[in-house]
Amino acid sequence: MNRRDIDQGDGIVTIDTGYQRDGLVASYLIQQGDLYAFVDVGSTSCLHNIRDVMRKREIRPEQIKYIMVTHVHLDHAGAAGVLMRECPEAELVVHPRGARHMADPTKLIAGASAVYGEEVFNKTFGEVLPVDVDRIVEVDDEQTLSLNGRPLLFLDTPGHAKHHYCIYDELSRSFFTGDTFGLAYEALTFKGERFIFPTTTPVQFDPQALHQSIDRMVAYLPEQMFLTHFGRIDDPAKKADHLHRHIDAFVAIAEQSYSAVHEECTANIFSGLLAYLKAELERLGCKLDEEGILEIMGMDLNLNTQGLCCWLDYKKKK
Repeated sequence: MNRRDIDQGDGIVTIDTGYQRDGLVASYLIQQGDLYAFVDVGSTSCLHNIRDVMRKREIRPEQIKYIMVTHVHLDHAGAAGVLMRECPEAELVVHPRGARHMADPTKLIAGASAVYGEEVFNKTFGEVLPVDVDRIVEVDDEQTLSLNGRPLLFLDTPGHAKHHYCIYDELSRSFFTGDTFGLAYEALTFKGERFIFPTTTPVQFDPQALHQSIDRMVAYLPEQMFLTHFGRIDDPAKKADHLHRHIDAFVAIAEQSYSAVHEECTANIFSGLLAYLKAELERLGCKLDEEGILEIMGMDLNLNTQGLCCWLDYKKKK
């Protein structure tokens, strides 16, 4: 993307946080009158891009009413603690299951450090600070908050994570979907339509719950979805059909790939997902070779593989 901020109408701005690469992690700025809210804020390592947009638009820190994190994975919520300290009037809005981790991010930091290693963690995420419990708002299912009179409806939407909500904005007839409505990158656009696929990252992937969460959002007849990864998606009902089909395919690949040997299971799932997605992309007219696909989707394929392995392990233990 050539621009860090793109106006979407109805007071909504897509901000490219620049997390790891352009076009990977979006933060959304919602304006209603002289007050603002953020939906997802990326990591502290790229918070300077959000600050730059605030300066460019002459938004004062005290005008930020809410910092809303769809869930507490650090690519969505890592910068929340630092940004809360910079925005003295803001309240952090979080799912009840995620609130304790925002007040004390020790486990979030430890888990991500174990996956990435301490050096990579520090470079990728930067500082992760706790949020004062007195400034944390836990939102229940179907609870509405007002942004200067603009109603924002919160829906409990598990499937990707148990601590995930999505936000329905009645004014724009849109959802801010975090990771529940999948991933869609601009580089994977064919004939004007972006390829969308689910994220099954560890450790709480639940295919049945994810299907239900997607259907629940579509029942509101939204006109568009704002994905954290990445940007605005039109024609939600059609994209939901694609997601349902891909979720079922991912689950089938995982089940067919099971092996009691973890390394073998992981390799089988990864190769199965890659073959499936390559075939789907080719069907849409994608000319990328395997190397090109991995350049765009490699990180997601690795995380999806890990999540499907966790889901299989849990399923086998039941």
